[in-house]
Amino acid sequence: MTVSRGLNFCFPVRELSNERVKMTPFRTSIHSSPFLAASSAHPELWANMSAGPFETEQEFNTDFLQAIFHPDPGMMLFAIIDKTKSSSAADEEGALAGIVSYIDTSSVNLSTEIGYIVILHPFQRTHVASNTIGLLLQYALESPSQGGLGLRRVQWNCSSMNAPSIRAAERMGFKREGVLKWHRVYHGGKDKGKVHNGREFPRGGHGEQDYARDTVMLSHCWDDWEQGGRENVQTIMDRQNFIGSRKPES
Repeated sequence: MTVSRGLNFCFPVRELSNERVKMTPFRTSIHSSPFLAASSAHPELWANMSAGPFETEQEFNTDFLQAIFHPDPGMMLFAIIDKTKSSSAADEEGALAGIVSYIDTSSVNLSTEIGYIVILHPFQRTHVASNTIGLLLQYALESPSQGGLGLRRVQWNCSSMNAPSIRAAERMGFKREGVLKWHRVYHGGKDKGKVHNGREFPRGGHGEQDYARDTVMLSHCWDDWEQGGRENVQTIMDRQNFIGSRKPES
């Protein structure tokens, strides 16, 4: 197991991997170009997030990587590699399937959040999402003696309008804690293809170009993990891998 301490993240970082999926620290020089090539024509991938969409590699590197991730020790971005596919320019073990991150991570409060998860279209509704989430949960919630970080809380925050995201989180053992109304403003959201929260805009307020997000807050905590969460996640990952092993790979 190789652990990297050269990155800015507040915890040790290593590749997270099983037989079908690998997550490796995102490298601008390696991953930005193939990610933008696969995602720039699909702005809907960012419809429920405050960031994006991004049309160029320079815009992605400047407005996303440098502005959001590089200065913050609570943020860690991974490239998702589908190991069932042939080697690629992004990784010798497989094809680039998307990105995912730990965000708002606190070494003081022993907590993190899984965020900015973008699964590229060819890899949606496959084994990729469940294995990605499962590996991130395992690393966050297992004890250091078992190779994990020993965190107490992993959050999942998403738009109330993003039903697939809510279902994915709940399937992996996250539990709803509440809804934060009018939690985010998507500045220029109408033109950027964002999804509004469905509520009437405030009278006399800001223009209706600036969409809003209600945020559903979910969590998977250490006691959830110990009380069946670990086994549930592993069962889902094993089932997806078994299904995937029965399909011809490209």
